[in-house]
Amino acid sequence: MNTPASPTPPASPTPPPVRLLIVDDDPLVRAGLTLMLGGDEGIDIVGEGADGDEVEELVERLRPDVVLMDIRMPVMDGLTATERLRRRPGAPEVVVLTTFHADEQVLRAIRAGAAGFVLKDTPPARIVDSVRRVAAGDPVLSPAVTRQLMARAAGGGHDDRAGRTDRARRRFDQLAEREKEVAVAVGRGGSNAEIAGSLYLSVATVKTHVSRILAKLELNNRVQIALLVHDAGLLDTDGEDGGGLR
Repeated sequence: MNTPASPTPPASPTPPPVRLLIVDDDPLVRAGLTLMLGGDEGIDIVGEGADGDEVEELVERLRPDVVLMDIRMPVMDGLTATERLRRRPGAPEVVVLTTFHADEQVLRAIRAGAAGFVLKDTPPARIVDSVRRVAAGDPVLSPAVTRQLMARAAGGGHDDRAGRTDRARRRFDQLAEREKEVAVAVGRGGSNAEIAGSLYLSVATVKTHVSRILAKLELNNRVQIALLVHDAGLLDTDGEDGGGLR
């Protein structure tokens, strides 16, 4: 007697492509990015902009998931455009384009709510990966760049650092104890799975805590959580690698 074959499970639906808006004042850069990224079936380039002052209108009309934004533009720079855009309800994620690994402008972009950055000479496959990761809610910063940004964030005079630490600790105290533990783990570069393992939580619970932290502190992403934890002086830098934000 033949045993009936088990039914084949339905295939997982293919996620829709990431809707991408490219903003750069150099037409050659825009053309190159469009050529590189447009051939990927997971990315749909919905439009291009030539300056930061065009971004809000383009976002309103085209509804991108991610904006790939140049920092240096003549009328409105990408930093101001990012700050204005991320104040909007339901704003798309922003990845900034830069020629520098970690300068003050990149730090300002991260504080403004950008989910990460890519260098203009980054290989196409990595730019594609960065866009996809940001669309999925993962900030894009390498461990080395994270350490550089943290060090630059800690710069300035003693009074500046003391004031920043005091302000950060007051904000941090708004969190419940478990949320504080999760926030520090994010600051050390832990992924959700790594944080779950170290704190004996489920990944879903970690995600919930991260969402609550972002809401309570009015932050945009995990990078900003890490910067706040660093500003509050809550990271043990002795022997710590600093980690990446994944």
